[in-house]
Amino acid sequence: MSKNAKIAAGGVAAGLLLMIWLPWWAALLIVLGVPAAAYLTLDPAQRRRVRRVTRKELGR
Repeated sequence: MSKNAKIAAGGVAAGLLLMIWLPWWAALLIVLGVPAAAYLTLDPAQRRRVRRVTRKELGR
């Protein structure tokens, strides 16, 4: 299994656990809020780089 596949599988498992233990709206806030917060912590140069590269190149 590749590194990205392991990360994706872990994300799916965490999402399913959140959906079971929390109300759907709280799980949705966490699932959408964590990546948004991580993006906002980047400085402007890093944000430009993330927007510029494709998803395939992010794993390099």
